[in-house]
Amino acid sequence: MPEATIHRIGGGFDEDADAAIAELWAQYVADRTPALRDRLILHYAPLVKYVAGRVGSGLPAHVEQADLASYGTFGLIDAITRYQPSREVKFESYAMARIRGAIIDELRSTDWIPRSVRNRARQFERTVAALEARLQRSPTDEEIAAEMDLDVEEVRKFLGQLSLVNVVALDELLTDDDGGAPRLVDTLQDANALDPQAVAEHGESRQLLARAVEQLPEREKVVVSLYYFEGLTLADIGRVLGVTESRICQLHTKAVLHLRTKLADIA
Repeated sequence: MPEATIHRIGGGFDEDADAAIAELWAQYVADRTPALRDRLILHYAPLVKYVAGRVGSGLPAHVEQADLASYGTFGLIDAITRYQPSREVKFESYAMARIRGAIIDELRSTDWIPRSVRNRARQFERTVAALEARLQRSPTDEEIAAEMDLDVEEVRKFLGQLSLVNVVALDELLTDDDGGAPRLVDTLQDANALDPQAVAEHGESRQLLARAVEQLPEREKVVVSLYYFEGLTLADIGRVLGVTESRICQLHTKAVLHLRTKLADIA
């Protein structure tokens, strides 16, 4: 990291500020009081933000910068506690290494994926990239297995493990063509929700069917209405209309044939 950048993060080029921070360090080394330590933490806090931004640039989107800064703050506190000005090592250089180490350690401790799987994932990515460059096409499982000195079944089993490596946050913001930012959770299907297209098609079908029923002869219309909408049996309808059940069955069959014809013509 350039020396000028470290100066800007650590407090600038102001000689008075440098003298003040040197005096603060001298007091802290002599007394080790929490109040002096807290003043040093506030002074060097921009270092945490800088290192967290550098580390976070290579991490998945679901990793929050605020979490990285929180991890890094512990590294800064540890650096301030352990730092010995007498060794003539710039604190900024020493602290940045401690901050980065604290962030990496915390990420590893909260990672449920074994490091061996992550290492194999990186090896797999490098292998695929090299084969694509050499073959000018996507490599097959057999070619990847040969390149990695594995069996094809081992490669396929590993691909199943890789599905666990990448995760996303449900509240992660997405972008669309209209400039909006919906959340990922808003794009997930609700198994209990009604399908708008199915609802629209069902409503349209009901309208077409009602229109076709209205065009039936009067007796057939009554049979259809009583049978499908009122829930009466064919025998009940026969008693209502004063005819036999067999006659109602004939009217029902005739009505259904008429409806099929009319609906086919509309479609």
